[in-house]
Amino acid sequence: MIKRYAIIIFFALLLFGGLFGWKFFQISQAIKNIPIPPPPVVAATHVQRSEWQSYLSGVGSLVAVAGIEVNSEVAGKVKAIHFESGESVQRGHLLVELDSSTDEAELKGLEAAYQLERVKFTRSQQLIARHFISKSDFDLNKATLDEAKAIVIAKKATIEKKRIVAPFAGQLGIRKVNVGQYLAPGDAIVPLQQLNPIYADFALPEQHLANLNVNQAVSLTVQAYPEKVFDGRITAINSGIDESTRSVKIRATLNNAERLLHPGMFVNVQVLLSGARSVLTVPDTAISYNPYGDSVFVIESGKPELTVQLKQIVTGETREGRVEIVKGLNENERVVSAGQVKLRNGMSVTLDKLPAPGERETAP
Repeated sequence: MIKRYAIIIFFALLLFGGLFGWKFFQISQAIKNIPIPPPPVVAATHVQRSEWQSYLSGVGSLVAVAGIEVNSEVAGKVKAIHFESGESVQRGHLLVELDSSTDEAELKGLEAAYQLERVKFTRSQQLIARHFISKSDFDLNKATLDEAKAIVIAKKATIEKKRIVAPFAGQLGIRKVNVGQYLAPGDAIVPLQQLNPIYADFALPEQHLANLNVNQAVSLTVQAYPEKVFDGRITAINSGIDESTRSVKIRATLNNAERLLHPGMFVNVQVLLSGARSVLTVPDTAISYNPYGDSVFVIESGKPELTVQLKQIVTGETREGRVEIVKGLNENERVVSAGQVKLRNGMSVTLDKLPAPGERETAP
């Protein structure tokens, strides 16, 4: 019985081994017949040397050369409004008139009292010359006359203050009053800003103080006009350093004849330094950014076929879609500029005839 079982087991193993070997042979042949995929197609570019203008970067805000909320010094009801919201005005332009009828009526009474005191004083001059009145009575009449004159002048000044005018030339904002409205002293009437020229206030770290000078050129951009660059000059550097931020405050002045810039705008500022520096650059699409460091795929052409090698690099500034390479690459080295996702170290690649999409417009 044992010999019989052994023979059955032997033939069963032989049968299953044959089936397994045949299946393995079929799978091996199928694998051999699978076509090898061609190398992935990637876009390539060269590491270029460029001359970049040196500058210091900062952020700040635009400030009007002169900007106020026009208000009234005296109380009164609005009688007339002589401006439109957003209007440009010159210095002395009448903006608002307050009702002054009561003051003008009081002025007439004060002027009459002043004329009476003038008559009294003139008579006193004649009498004192003849020694008909005492010197003290003459002095009292003189003081009374001066007091009456001062009261008249004060009332005229109050009436004049009810004619509210622009203290300087500029552009008005949106008016905040209406005809018939009562204004208390200090109530806002309309914003007034002098827009041309305009200031740009920003700050830079204290270590750059030695590179800053009055009349130094600056350029800035604003979010409202991202494609437009505005030029100006540094006109003031703060005398002290901010202890909380260790930065120095700087003021630049810009021409604003087109009135495109407005107070309160956020600005990106570049302070131009003398001279340019030579840098190596690649398109920003060529760089893979990772938490452990930046890298690029370098194309190696010494072998029968093109292969790629991953290299760690150190990057610097970014300008107009190109990134400065501080360390890791040499001039004219060829790197992959598009298609890195499908690559791994040592993989063969085929180069696309066109550059990366971001470079096609500028490619010769």
